[in-house]
Formats: sequence, C-alpha cells, structure tokens
Amino acid sequence: MDQEGQDPTFSATGAVDGDRVIVTVTGEVDMSTADALFAAATPDRINGATLDLRAVTFFDSAAIHALVRLAERYPGTLRVIPSERVRRVLDISGLGHQPWLRPA
Repeated sequence: MDQEGQDPTFSATGAVDGDRVIVTVTGEVDMSTADALFAAATPDRINGATLDLRAVTFFDSAAIHALVRLAERYPGTLRVIPSERVRRVLDISGLGHQPWLRPA
C-alpha cells in the first residue's frame, strides 16, 4: 500500500507481515504528509508497526504528533528506526529515550 502526500518526494509504503506492518518512509514528513504516514501504519487487523525513517529528510511537529498517536495505538509493539535528522528532532522534543526508538 502506498500513501502519497502532496510532496512528490514523500512516500510511505507499508508491507504487512502477519499482524505487523513495516512502513518505509522517504522525504519530508510534515503537516501535508503526516496523515499519510499514519494511514500507511494503521491498516486493518494489525497489532504492531515498524517505521523505517532512515530516508526521511525533514520531520516537524505534525510528524511527531503522528508518532505519538502510533505509540498510543501500538503500546509495546511500535518500533521506529530514525534517520539522523529524525533522531535529532526527537531528542530536542524530549522523545529521544522512548522505548519504541531504535538505533539507526
């Protein structure tokens, strides 16, 4: 499943593996694309998600909000693999030590 935002460099592609979805995200995640990221990570009958954000080049407060919503939806089963930029934004926002955040 592909979720395309208004930014042509953004993509969020989800692949379901059992009861988990693995979402690969590229480009900028901002207020015009954060909902597409959330939608790609929340297909029906899924109990966990892995977000691969290593190709994300921009991450704003709307993107942070989408992550917090996903952490609430998937308590204990969310995994996030950040790019350096995403990691920096999460560190600055105080979310750098969340259990769902994995090393890049």
